[in-house]
Amino acid sequence: MAEAKTHNNSNKPRPRLLKFLVMQIISHSTIVSVICFIAGIVALLLLPILAMNTYISENALMPGSANNMLSSHDVTVANKLVKDLADLKLRSNGSPIESRKLIAQYMLGLDAEVTYHNFYPQLNQFHPLHFFTSPDSSIISKNVSCASIGINTVGIIRAPRGDGKEAIVLVTPYNPKKVGSEDALSLGVAYSVFSLLSRVTWLAKDIIWLVADSQFGEYSSVSAWLREYQAPHFHRVVVNSETCNESSTMEGKLHSGFRRAGTMTVALVVKVAEEGNHFDDSLSIYAEASNGQMPNLDLINIVNYLAVHKQRLWMKVSKMESLLGSKWLNTLGVFFESMGQYARRLNPQWKFGIPANEYVEGTATLASSMYYQSLGVPTGPHGAFRDYQIDAITVEISPKVSPAKMNRHIDFILRYGRLIEGVVRSVNNLLEKFHHSYFLYLMTGPSKFVSVGYYMIPFALLAAPLPIVAASLHVFSSKTTPQAPGASEVDASLESWKWIYSARKVFVIHLWGVAISLLPYFLVQIPGLTPTTNLTAWGSLAVLSLVILYSILGYPTSGAVASGAEKREWTNLKSVTLTAVSIGLSLMSIINFATAEIGALLIVPFCLMARPLMLDIQARSMRTLLLATLNLALGFIAFPPSAFFLLKSAFGYSDGYNISDYWNWMESLWAWNSATYLYIGIVHLPCWALCIHILFHPC
Repeated sequence: MAEAKTHNNSNKPRPRLLKFLVMQIISHSTIVSVICFIAGIVALLLLPILAMNTYISENALMPGSANNMLSSHDVTVANKLVKDLADLKLRSNGSPIESRKLIAQYMLGLDAEVTYHNFYPQLNQFHPLHFFTSPDSSIISKNVSCASIGINTVGIIRAPRGDGKEAIVLVTPYNPKKVGSEDALSLGVAYSVFSLLSRVTWLAKDIIWLVADSQFGEYSSVSAWLREYQAPHFHRVVVNSETCNESSTMEGKLHSGFRRAGTMTVALVVKVAEEGNHFDDSLSIYAEASNGQMPNLDLINIVNYLAVHKQRLWMKVSKMESLLGSKWLNTLGVFFESMGQYARRLNPQWKFGIPANEYVEGTATLASSMYYQSLGVPTGPHGAFRDYQIDAITVEISPKVSPAKMNRHIDFILRYGRLIEGVVRSVNNLLEKFHHSYFLYLMTGPSKFVSVGYYMIPFALLAAPLPIVAASLHVFSSKTTPQAPGASEVDASLESWKWIYSARKVFVIHLWGVAISLLPYFLVQIPGLTPTTNLTAWGSLAVLSLVILYSILGYPTSGAVASGAEKREWTNLKSVTLTAVSIGLSLMSIINFATAEIGALLIVPFCLMARPLMLDIQARSMRTLLLATLNLALGFIAFPPSAFFLLKSAFGYSDGYNISDYWNWMESLWAWNSATYLYIGIVHLPCWALCIHILFHPC
């Protein structure tokens, strides 16, 4: 008998290792969630330490390998253009027609193909169907005056060694009604490079110089030209010829119609800052485009290498200035520095830790990079190119003194002209588009970055507890559901599907999120409303629509189901809510990773901690009262308007608390078709409302 029992035990199937591990993780979901969330915060704080130095991935670029060819003649003629623009401003009080004609004459002097591009200014406005799509051009076909349209000046140089299939774009925004010293200098820098490229023999890509009319906005003028370049329209703007005639001297020289070159590979926007920095000449790079898109990192690396190693310039990227003086961040930097020193004493090959000041600057830069990517709003006119998958950045030159007080224009034009020449020459060497380096990255300095392989780790750790706790709650709810005596298998099967009613509630709340996301489209149609009035109406309608939807669809209508409500019903609701949050954050990480990462920091703790307050109040212990207080605090922090004002204060952008600021911020998001707006309205806010419902769930 003993041998038979032993034989039977040996034949008993053992649980598989993967299934065993999953069950262990689900059964210990609380401790696993705490460990994952803390590890996610630590991993996020370690990103500046894990940052890598930038490097050129594409060998064909070879930045700085050739000697600069920009001559004194090119610079002298460019300086003459700057002086002529200044004289024209004094003589004709900044006539837009005269300034355009002057720029076109200088382009024609280089045997370039010169055209004017007329466009009607397009104001950004909310439209629910324009998300993730290019807006309509809104080009009209009626006669309009020159005062109501913008006119870009475009010059094209055909490459002597090219086949016309590729092109490089230089963009210089300027306001023809107010040509300031900074605009004139940026035009001078671009013209010096354009003059050189018009006569070199090594050029293999066409060069397009777009002098963008920025009187209606820099982005608007560049975007209008790009729409016409990529998708031509048959109904063009018809301009009053008497008002816009550029004088008879230009007739026969300008090309009629819209002129094109090859496929655009790279675009470089060149600007000169209006104010000096009072220290030394510096160069700032702006790369963020719509919905967190970034250009290939090699393009930034080229500019950084040539600026630092060839022109001895001080490179800058945007930082959260308020973090630079943060005491807790400095303390954390000192801690990591000491940990790095201790690690190197144990093993000199361990390269962990950086100086405390570098850590603080890297964190401030990383926070700025995440902030601008998460907004989904372009940081310059280069964003219009990225919408067409064209690598582009904005290079802003900050001279030591303001352009209005600058005396030595020739030295300034020569220095920065050679920088732009080097970038064009490197890109000219490419036989294909940028693809070797990274497209997903966060900057921690001008020459340091964090790749997607590192910054996805904190997000994965922050979001991992959501499905684990959801599965744990589902298993717990199934085990704790009592079965009535004599219940049939059909009743038991129906009981196991009870979570479907919670799923219906979650679905209804997300429908509510969709509805309130569309409300601003109708509110902005009402004239005369202030931002405060709009926000008040939006909030009131949101609450009213939530009550109506929830009362109609949110509760079970069957009497049998209603009578079967149990004490543990909230666990099913929380399980489905956590699943919805997990799916929403995962989808958002595909569209804009920075938004998903910041969203996880705000919503995940509240979702994990949410439980009925009545349970904590009935327990009447210090621990449960602390849990209830923590839940209320997390609910306040996760509420989108509260999070907006708290983040503004934390990052030093708060200049007072005005409720209309939140409306203005949301308006900017939807006007730029930012996916962050959809995330807030369709994922974040509905999940917050569901967690609030769980807090006040009767038990």
